[in-house]
Amino acid sequence: MSPRPNWKNRTLCHGDNLEFLRSLNSESVHLVATDPPFNKGRDFHATPDSVAKGASFQDRWSWDDDVHDDWVDKLEDDFPKVMNVIQGSRQSYGDDMGAFLCFMGVRIIEMHRVLKDTGSMYLHCDPTASHYLKELMDSIFDRDNFQNEIIWRRYGSHNDSQKYANVHDTILYYSKSKKRIWNKIYMQYDADYVKSAYSYSDENGAYTTSPLQARSLSGGGYKYEWRGITDTWKFPKKRLEEMDMQGLIHWPKKGSIPRRKVYLKDAKGLPVSDMFLDMKSLSSAHKERVGYPTQKPLELYERIIKASSNEGDIVLDPFCGCATTCVAAEKLGRQWIGIDIWDKAHEVVMERLKKEGFLAGPRDKRQDLLITEGEITYTKKPLKRTDSGLEAVPFLETKMKTWDEPKGEIMSRKDMVDKLLERHGCACQGCDRIFHDPRYLELDHNTPRADGGINHISNRILLCSPCNKMKKHYYTLSWLRKENKKLGHMSQEVVVG
Repeated sequence: MSPRPNWKNRTLCHGDNLEFLRSLNSESVHLVATDPPFNKGRDFHATPDSVAKGASFQDRWSWDDDVHDDWVDKLEDDFPKVMNVIQGSRQSYGDDMGAFLCFMGVRIIEMHRVLKDTGSMYLHCDPTASHYLKELMDSIFDRDNFQNEIIWRRYGSHNDSQKYANVHDTILYYSKSKKRIWNKIYMQYDADYVKSAYSYSDENGAYTTSPLQARSLSGGGYKYEWRGITDTWKFPKKRLEEMDMQGLIHWPKKGSIPRRKVYLKDAKGLPVSDMFLDMKSLSSAHKERVGYPTQKPLELYERIIKASSNEGDIVLDPFCGCATTCVAAEKLGRQWIGIDIWDKAHEVVMERLKKEGFLAGPRDKRQDLLITEGEITYTKKPLKRTDSGLEAVPFLETKMKTWDEPKGEIMSRKDMVDKLLERHGCACQGCDRIFHDPRYLELDHNTPRADGGINHISNRILLCSPCNKMKKHYYTLSWLRKENKKLGHMSQEVVVG
């Protein structure tokens, strides 16, 4: 059974989303739908004198300034595939892309952890980094769980004299497993299609026609003579008579085959494809607009939420900005939690909920029907985990042991290696083999931490490559030594190079 969420519905968190993500219970969210920075290499500012006045964020990235050592440690130790993607992108594109992917990687790992097995994630981006983010998502979610690359056409046209006009964003859609929630979504037919396809009408409205014959129907049909026509029909003769009595059969001119009436009012619409062409970005005069620099339309996130969650499910947006995902979730009867570093996000979500008619004012007579300000939780402190507290690690198959950490500053990887070499010598702590070159030893964890924090030297060991691979599924030093004894590995000096 998945852990219960350790927060109330309608919670807005203010601060670094990595801290808050690490404080959320594992497998407690049904859907992550988020619109993070795009690595555009520029700054964004809200419209002056708007509801979002003062909102701004920098979308520039530097490996030296923006990448934390503990992120690199985490990825190198526990998610080497993710680190390979980051380093490869850093080499092919540049340090800024590597830094951006490192920032996103440690956060997407946590988003994956908090998703239920039936959950999904939608990551909004654009062609600046979409291909690099696709690799990153593949390495975390597994490429088999990639569902769609959705193209959202933001603009009908855009002037660019030097190349094809850029008019779209990309949304990467992944599920956590094959058991994902999925509700098929339909969109309204456009007026031109209705005019051409539903060209007939009667007292029940506009309709089109479909064949009554079963010539291409798998499994066959019913062959008989009806109204002077011998054919293979989709329905038994009795059902055809009933349909004719109900006025559901279209009789064309003499000599033509009758067809079934299909009314426009009964049509579900056109199934939505991975090309979202029916909704544009918000204009400066649009009534939804609050002035936030990268605000997206509610209908876009309503479509995502409808497709990959059910009423009452929990929706998370770790980059909630002006709270479009949160407001869309409220409109559709979902629970929600949003995280953003912008200090006015709380005010804007209140304003937007009032504007949409969901939030009651102090003198509103409809308070029994609407939510009140007291039902929205605002916090600046990370939450307290009520599950096992385990951090995101790709393989955990044994009962874990926590370690007391020493006081003082957190040590760098180099400092840890030097300290362990000083303590144990240039020896593998799994098989006890001695090496002449410390480069053949790999720094790793003895057991994964359970507090979601940074691992200190008390939980670090130096292993040779074979021992490090062997420990993948067991993660205990004592087990390694027992297995090495079974294999006949004796303490011996190994001269390398």
